[in-house]
Amino acid sequence: MFANKKIVLGISGGIAAYKAADIASWLTKNGASVHCMMTPNAAGFIAPQVLQALTHHPVVVDEFMSGPGWGIVHIDTVQNADLFAVIPATANTIAKIAAGIADNALTSAVLAANCPLFIAPAMNTHMYQNPATQQNIQTLKNRGWHIMLPASGHLACGAVGEGKLPEVAAIEAELQRLLLPSQDLAGLKFLVTAGPTIEPIDPVRYITNKSSGKMGYAIAEAARDRGAQVLLVSGHTNLIPPAGVEYLAVDSAASMLTACLDAYDGCDVVVKAAAVADYRVAEPAAQKLKKADGIDEMVLRLVKNPDILAELGRRKTHQLLIGFAAETNNVEEYARQKLVKKHADMLVANDVSRADAGFDVDTNQVTIFTAAGDKLISPLASKRQTADFILDAVRARLDKQ
Repeated sequence: MFANKKIVLGISGGIAAYKAADIASWLTKNGASVHCMMTPNAAGFIAPQVLQALTHHPVVVDEFMSGPGWGIVHIDTVQNADLFAVIPATANTIAKIAAGIADNALTSAVLAANCPLFIAPAMNTHMYQNPATQQNIQTLKNRGWHIMLPASGHLACGAVGEGKLPEVAAIEAELQRLLLPSQDLAGLKFLVTAGPTIEPIDPVRYITNKSSGKMGYAIAEAARDRGAQVLLVSGHTNLIPPAGVEYLAVDSAASMLTACLDAYDGCDVVVKAAAVADYRVAEPAAQKLKKADGIDEMVLRLVKNPDILAELGRRKTHQLLIGFAAETNNVEEYARQKLVKKHADMLVANDVSRADAGFDVDTNQVTIFTAAGDKLISPLASKRQTADFILDAVRARLDKQ
């Protein structure tokens, strides 16, 4: 399966390091050339000799290791690699990588790597949730690292919560997806909308919502990786536009509608993941509104925005149209109503009142309703994994046309 694939497996010093042996063995048995690099602390949890026996390659622990055919180990090991995967990644190693610190063989090799990068954090719950760790993980994500979020459960320290390394089978499935990306959407043109819209009140204030755009961006990236040509129309977010995707920034619902209509006829699949404001201020002030003494209330007159999904549904010819419904109650009832009312082919619904599946988090759990009457429920997973779940449903629907 992985013939001619060179994989560098980095192992840092956490209790989950022992699971690296199973991953190294699986990769090797499936034809990969696996080269392990360990931090000195990792060698205290699993012997390098175990990994060498499983991979049939020397294991790098020390930057100054030498032997027949060895050059500069942190350079040579990553040369021509197809993937560099750090499993598990401790808070310390993540912090070093984010800061560009190269004080051991593994972190030095990361700086020298010119291949896709994958990391699976594993640590104590409080260490994982610490703002410094979260910022470091976001930094790596912004640089293009593939992040596999930790699972929740009983940890070695006795705590219960986030921070557990995912099951080996789940990690193997994610590595397989990265090493052997499906091209099942090749030849298709996708239009994906993401993020919130903003509606001005005056030159310095506006009405918006809590959407981060993470779900829409994940769908755009996943569609790109599966071979599609993607146009991402995005409201204001703090996310970096994905490489290899045509990107168009908009602000208001009206500007998003214009962008969608301009591209609509040439698209095969439209995924409306943006959170569009339902109303806008009827007459935004030309100058900043000032507080006035003695006036404790202000009334803004709102008017309805154009309904982008409904307009696309009305104009639909050959396109597969997928809408989203972010609800806080009666999720299925409202989603089914929206599916019919907007003339969509699929409706992706999620309960944004959940802390683990709402706005501005990295995980999601969705239910897909189709015009054919299907109901598909995804597991709680990263938004990238949820994106692939949605695209699997899209591919299945296209196959039935």
